[in-house]
Amino acid sequence: MTDSLFSPLTLRGTQIPNRVMVSPMCQYSSPDGVATDWHRVHLGSRAVGGAGVVMTEATAVSPEGRISPDDLGIWTQEQADALAPIASFIRSQGSQPAIQLAHAGRKASTHRPWDGGGPVAPDERGWEVYGPTDEPWPREESYPKTHALDADDLEAVVNQFAEAAKRAHLAGFEIAEVHAAHGYLLHEFLSPVTNTREDDYGGSFENRTRLVREVTSAVRTVWPDDKPVFVRISATDWLPDRESWDLEQSVRLAPLLREVGADLVDVSSGGVHPDQQITNTGAGYQVKFAESIREESEMPVGAVGKITEAEQADQLIRNERADLAVVGREYLRDPYFTLHAAEKLGVDVDWPVQYQRAKPR
Repeated sequence: MTDSLFSPLTLRGTQIPNRVMVSPMCQYSSPDGVATDWHRVHLGSRAVGGAGVVMTEATAVSPEGRISPDDLGIWTQEQADALAPIASFIRSQGSQPAIQLAHAGRKASTHRPWDGGGPVAPDERGWEVYGPTDEPWPREESYPKTHALDADDLEAVVNQFAEAAKRAHLAGFEIAEVHAAHGYLLHEFLSPVTNTREDDYGGSFENRTRLVREVTSAVRTVWPDDKPVFVRISATDWLPDRESWDLEQSVRLAPLLREVGADLVDVSSGGVHPDQQITNTGAGYQVKFAESIREESEMPVGAVGKITEAEQADQLIRNERADLAVVGREYLRDPYFTLHAAEKLGVDVDWPVQYQRAKPR
């Protein structure tokens, strides 16, 4: 029988009840990295809305790993304790709670989008930023010079991801995702645009992928054997006129991630440089990347990028283009996207008992 949007997906010992995942989307609403009532409502309502996986926004593994001073974090026990009841509620609704572990690298220490973006000065809650080299994020704004990570620093980063994963497991999360996309630290090491190092972490494909493999391995080592680990990557830098990270390298990376314990690649794109040239932003414009990685590496994948309609999401599963439909902005517009998708597709799914009287008959 052909899988569909409402077929369960089993990865290791975890059964995801359907193929819809809420994409990690930054909320910039965490004082001192601590989740608040906003996160309980935001994430909890998507679980009520029927998503198979509800994933937190990028959750920093260290203070300097935040994108903004208001980012969610899990480098302290207080932060983990604030996330625990959210994970518990998501599970109580039949969804699988997931957490994206992240380090922003040289794109860290910026203002929230609605505060104008741009770098945060040290006297405004800002901090020194880190990356593969000392090259800053190239924008018109005066971004501070980046601190190039040395071997000891890199070992510390790997340990920070592992410690964050330990806290996330104890907080009740079922899935851990390593964020290696969108121009943040791990992507900065992958891409030759940002990684011009000449040591064991730069130059060749093997060296540039070393850090993400070490981080994924470290997370897998501390994460329970029966629970899956995802890795989000940018399949391309969208920089065709220079040496950059591209789909061919992403296809090569996928089986290497599987070797170190990853169970699914969450396929996005871009973000490493402001000169990127995204040639098409139509419906499902990034699905082709996920499809290629799945087909050529036989690695389960999640597909993102303007997935907004029930039929569209269903077809990418039925046509074996992806294993998960990762829905972002549409889930901001409609917290009950998955329940409404079931109605449109004629699939009978359970609604929360509190909402049963409103279920279409």
